[in-house]
Amino acid sequence: MIRRLPPLRSLEAFLRVVRTGSAKTAAAELALSPSALSRRVGALEDFIGKKVFDRRHQQLKLTGDGQALFDAVAPLLDELADRFEELSGNSRVMRLRLGVLPLFGSQRLFPHLGALRKLHPTLHIDVDSSHLAETKLGDTVDAAIVLVEEPDPALYKVRLDHNKVYAITSKAMAAELGDTPDIAKLSKQTFLIHNDLPQSFEAWKKAMGLHKLVPAAIDHFDSGQLILEAAAQGLGIAIMHDDHFARAHDDRLARLYDIEVASPYSYWFVCRPRALETRPVKLFHDWMLGAKL
Repeated sequence: MIRRLPPLRSLEAFLRVVRTGSAKTAAAELALSPSALSRRVGALEDFIGKKVFDRRHQQLKLTGDGQALFDAVAPLLDELADRFEELSGNSRVMRLRLGVLPLFGSQRLFPHLGALRKLHPTLHIDVDSSHLAETKLGDTVDAAIVLVEEPDPALYKVRLDHNKVYAITSKAMAAELGDTPDIAKLSKQTFLIHNDLPQSFEAWKKAMGLHKLVPAAIDHFDSGQLILEAAAQGLGIAIMHDDHFARAHDDRLARLYDIEVASPYSYWFVCRPRALETRPVKLFHDWMLGAKL
């Protein structure tokens, strides 16, 4: 015996309203008039015998029953859509516009993207590698991986790591400077600082007991990859994260001094809360957490 199911079009209308946050937008995306959309949602409410939205001042707000329905049904329908895509060989491309810094992309994201492609063949990613991705969310970027102290509290966020601050330089320079911090020697050096990590140098100096250290020069970079290359070439002492050093696998580099320094900065996955309800963002988010980048 086949049990009765609610009309699929009614469920689709319900999910679209919740995910877009707007009945008007949902109706436009489904090519429906507002009244037709309302009838579909009404048919769902008639089927389950409960109200899923409170209708106030031309706005729809989820009821407790509506939220419970969404939480139960949305993942199942997303999975059903995935299975149909696999069975039908549907080549319709899903597009994710992702902001990601070059060093994170090359060291931590791109080595795993082959697995993501096998899992979701129709999910494709447009990459924005600028340092302003957080300001573009909801405009030209759907989600981003940013390196900050704390993201905007209005955003959905997931912290991806906790880091230590390393002083990184060439092996030759490390041997010259020795195993113990010497302010006289360090004051003659050039330090290489990333524009996104201005507080890291202060944190490192404090932990080393070098409050009065004034280096010969501080060179600023907007690329982690170039900082590591400059350090490898003996151009200065790079103040970077332990993870950047470990993942570089560069035999030319060495860490100065074996002292733990907590970083003020972490990598975070961020997006606008509503964006997490779109399939490309949700698929990437769920995969990313499982992959533990």
